[in-house]
Amino acid sequence: MHLPSPLRLFRIVATAEAVTWTLLVVGMVLKYVTKTTELGVRVGGMLHGVVFIAYVLTCVALWVDQRWSPRTALTALASAIPPWLTLWFERRVERDHLVGQQWRLGAGGQRPASAPERVLAAALARPLLGLVVALVGIAAVTAVLLVVGPPVPKS
Repeated sequence: MHLPSPLRLFRIVATAEAVTWTLLVVGMVLKYVTKTTELGVRVGGMLHGVVFIAYVLTCVALWVDQRWSPRTALTALASAIPPWLTLWFERRVERDHLVGQQWRLGAGGQRPASAPERVLAAALARPLLGLVVALVGIAAVTAVLLVVGPPVPKS
């Protein structure tokens, strides 16, 4: 399996996060403004939730691999909350060279020094297994959140 560069991975996930925000906003307009259907919120909301979790996981991986400062990492995470801000942050990341073309902890890269670096290095060494573990983690978090329920009470 060919591993995308950190910059390419971040660009894909940040764009997907913005696209799913768009689906959710369209769904909310259909539900609350036109009062035609809830399907857009159900589908867009679920997709957005899954991609949001993937975005958070990607940001944490890049925080570890690219040695982001806490401020950069928190800005990355916070950019997922308002609609479409991940696109701004993705451009900032590229402009300021905050994400490289190579994985620092990838094959032939630096030796991992901390537990988070060892976990990420193991995932990068076996990208297919790392992807499966990430997808299972995303599914598990999604399942827990579905059991917990929506952030507002049902009316």
